[in-house]
Amino acid sequence: MDHNDRDEIFTILILEEMSLQMLLLCMMYMLVVSTAAERHYRKHILKDRTFIRIQARLDHLDRLIKSNDLNCVEQLRMDRRTFTLLCELARTIGGLKEDGLVTIEEQMAMFLHILAHHVKNRVIKFRFMRSGETISRYFNLVLNAVIRMHSVLLVSPEPVPEEYADERWKWFKGCLGALDGTYIRVRVPEVDKPRYRNRKGEITSNVLGVCSRDMRFVYVLPGWEGSAADSRVLRDAIVKPNGLKIPVGNYYLVDAGYTNGEGFLAPYRGTRYHLSEWTEGRTPNSPEEYFNLKHSQARNVIERCFGLLKLRWAILRSPSFYPIRTQGRIIIACCLLHNLIRREMAIDPIEAQLDEVATTIEDVETIDVVEPSDHWATWRQNLAVQMFNEWNASRGHGGVV
Repeated sequence: MDHNDRDEIFTILILEEMSLQMLLLCMMYMLVVSTAAERHYRKHILKDRTFIRIQARLDHLDRLIKSNDLNCVEQLRMDRRTFTLLCELARTIGGLKEDGLVTIEEQMAMFLHILAHHVKNRVIKFRFMRSGETISRYFNLVLNAVIRMHSVLLVSPEPVPEEYADERWKWFKGCLGALDGTYIRVRVPEVDKPRYRNRKGEITSNVLGVCSRDMRFVYVLPGWEGSAADSRVLRDAIVKPNGLKIPVGNYYLVDAGYTNGEGFLAPYRGTRYHLSEWTEGRTPNSPEEYFNLKHSQARNVIERCFGLLKLRWAILRSPSFYPIRTQGRIIIACCLLHNLIRREMAIDPIEAQLDEVATTIEDVETIDVVEPSDHWATWRQNLAVQMFNEWNASRGHGGVV
């Protein structure tokens, strides 16, 4: 190999070594740049995205509970003042805590939104920008807190006084309100469906509701199967240690599905009763018919109460995916929140839509049986005759039965 060939080979080797060094330098530079870019991404971009997410969440919550009463009522079924009071009651009486992750206001807003609109977990996940696990966990925490508030949200009924001018209630001295059962559709395991199937073939729970004259719940008993008779559910309610208590001398208005006995005043069976049967100028022709008319007008309060409850909370209008025990607790919570709204809001906009479309009494003798009573039947008949005669006299007929 001559001298020129050696120089050429040497030059090639030097160039290859320089190329390798340049490649290594480029790679090191790219590594440094990418590491710096990652640090910048984590420090600024992700931080900015987290901030934007938190701000969007706060903005959504503000629109719900701070912007105006209209939004708050439409989305959460109560005005801003009532919502604030509810959060305070949940904190002080319900034991609901703020853990630094989700405020009590946001916990309550998610809970009410689910009850009001019966939307699935993934919908709340999108709207409130929280994980599904977070939503489920706080739903149950708020549910338990609301149930613990029953002592301040259930009402103690006041009996109709002797001198009472209200035409609807004046005949029913000592009456505490009205009670009835309602069917609420539920979702149960296949093996339990026969027990929960009611007369219409729907899978439901038979819920006993007792309300005062101002359409607030006094007592609620959920959990019974849809196949259970109303009278059986009522018997269970009055024998429970913390069940429905009716002082002797007082009573509730009930429909013909219940026994007419002490504590429970029922209409006459086989006689016109429902308000729809008194349209087109029809008038009562006997004491029994007139009694049924006045009884129906007063007892209608429980029908309106149930109608308002289901209109307010969509979760009661179709089966939910919660376990049956949780579904029963949801029913109680809806009744308690209904009472709070009725108590705190001077105008209930949901009631306008309706027009368009456990209290324990201590040291008092109470009724502990549900059975027919000749004395009670006689009292009802005397009351019916008195009502009919006075009504006839007021019309100028002057007839006496």
